[in-house]
Amino acid sequence: MNSREKQLKAFDRLLTIMDELREQCPWDKKQTMESLRHLTIEEVYELGDAILDNDLQEVKKELGDVLLHIVFYSKIGSETSHFDIADVCDGICEKLIRRHPHIYGDVNVKDDAEVKRNWENLKLKEGKKSVLEGVPQSLPALVKAYRIQDKVAGVGFDWEKPDQVWKKVEEELNEFKAEVKLGNQVAIENEFGDVLFSMVNYARFLGINPENALERTNKKFSKRFQYLESKAKEQSKSLKQMSLAEMDIFWEEAKRLPNRELENL
Repeated sequence: MNSREKQLKAFDRLLTIMDELREQCPWDKKQTMESLRHLTIEEVYELGDAILDNDLQEVKKELGDVLLHIVFYSKIGSETSHFDIADVCDGICEKLIRRHPHIYGDVNVKDDAEVKRNWENLKLKEGKKSVLEGVPQSLPALVKAYRIQDKVAGVGFDWEKPDQVWKKVEEELNEFKAEVKLGNQVAIENEFGDVLFSMVNYARFLGINPENALERTNKKFSKRFQYLESKAKEQSKSLKQMSLAEMDIFWEEAKRLPNRELENL
């Protein structure tokens, strides 16, 4: 691994290149925080994909893209004298020190759960009106549900045992089934939301990140379906020309294939 000196030199090089691009490149010169926003979100999702795929070379590349955006925003902030990259770094350093009194102060903690509780309590002392203020409104609903539950658990609003949460899941499922029988679409949707929310909570108790779990299933399904498409193409057929029984044969084949073979489709 590189020494701290080389790491700082590499970061300085990035700052220099950013200065040059902002001054000389027509595209970089016209960017604003608003114009970069959707690109930043896209880069973070690409990083998330690389992490789920356990592709460390791709993780390295995507981390560079995300870091570039952080430097870009900081450069724009410096042009209006609001903040620069030093302010950004100092700000997060001060927050980390402030919120880790068990490292930089005289507070004692017994485990990571207590660290999380202290973290949320410290945020309230810093002026937050609600522990939920730190949950972005624009998060995807599944991620938001997980973060909401994790946040409130941090201040002690939580179930005690996983089986209690599973009973809640069963309760919500029964209520959902009852509304399906009645046929009230609004009530059905409300109860379905409750089922998903309770399942996310149960996943949290099992140490499962529901977003990661669902995305892995999305990827698995997509690869198997692409295998099915490739087999149909080999037979010069479209999927619409195949019966469900025929498609199921190839689907079962795909399930038996090693992941590396599916990845090459």
